[in-house]
Amino acid sequence: QVQLVESGGGLVQAGGSLTLSCQTSGFSLSFYNIGWFRRAPGKRREGVSCMRISDRKARSADSVKGPFFSSVDEPQNTVRLQMNNLKPEDPDLYYCATVLGGGECRLSSDEYDYWGQGTQVTVSS
Repeated sequence: QVQLVESGGGLVQAGGSLTLSCQTSGFSLSFYNIGWFRRAPGKRREGVSCMRISDRKARSADSVKGPFFSSVDEPQNTVRLQMNNLKPEDPDLYYCATVLGGGECRLSSDEYDYWGQGTQVTVSS
């Protein structure tokens, strides 16, 4: 059974950094793409970063490029999202998701089949 569990959310000051983790189980991570998404209340999920695990090829949304980085620890079946220069207006719920890989990863939520429950990030001004 595919499972994704996010952790690492919390309170951070504006301009600060935070690293989220996505613990995966039930599938072989190396064959999948992982995406990170965020959502503000009442808004659609926005893709921020993704990675094709097989070759570590990653991409980030233009809105967060540079400050946000994906990484993977395959022995631990964990994918991480390092977020830098967080802003109070940034959406507060962050999710990881996965889909069987092959092609380049994408930042559209429609592309992903399995989702975690999300973790909350609060940025104080």
